[in-house]
Amino acid sequence: MTSTDQFISKRFQFEDYIKPILLGAGIALCLICLFLFSDPKPSPSWGPFYMIRPLIIVPFAGAAGGAFFAFMQTFEKRNIWLKLTAAFISLIVYVFCIWIGSVIGLAGTYWN
Repeated sequence: MTSTDQFISKRFQFEDYIKPILLGAGIALCLICLFLFSDPKPSPSWGPFYMIRPLIIVPFAGAAGGAFFAFMQTFEKRNIWLKLTAAFISLIVYVFCIWIGSVIGLAGTYWN
């Protein structure tokens, strides 16, 4: 095994990504559920299954943001400034992923 293979096998362990991915998807699911179920009378033109698309796409986008957060945690072990920068960039990317997932998931229903 070469040194590059050892570096990759140490750095990218799937077990390290499971918890942030599930947490990111869970937060996104809670947010989109709060948004979808707050509308008491949805438009009849949206059809009976208009909630399926956002309930799939938004948690998937949140999981992508959680995976990015887990990837950025590898840089947090160096010093405090890298740790703060990685946390800030991870937060920005997570919010961006949720926003894009919401736009794609709600296109055609809430946003025409």
